[in-house]
Amino acid sequence: QVQLVESGGGLVQPGGSLRLFCAASGSISRFNPMDWYRQAPGQERELVARITSGGSTNYADSVKGRFTISRDNTKNTAYLQMSGLKPEDTAVYYCHGTVWYNSDEYWGQGTQVTVSS
Repeated sequence: QVQLVESGGGLVQPGGSLRLFCAASGSISRFNPMDWYRQAPGQERELVARITSGGSTNYADSVKGRFTISRDNTKNTAYLQMSGLKPEDTAVYYCHGTVWYNSDEYWGQGTQVTVSS
């Protein structure tokens, strides 16, 4: 079993930046892909960004050009760099990983991001 723990969330003004961290208790090389999701109050959880083990990335249209997902297998950590933040980015952000050899899924507990002046 691997635990995923997110951190780095907080309150930021519109236009600001945050970097989210997803630290795993074990190797993240098992995960292909790794993702960041978010869920705003009263809304469904949505996929924000995805990165494969080979480094290929995909983004939701709403965050393209503003968010960057990355991973460092040597540190067992995934990241979400967020810039140009907007109030509509306010949500709980979750790290997610899918094990490539059995499709088991792992979720973190989430970290709150609030964009407000």
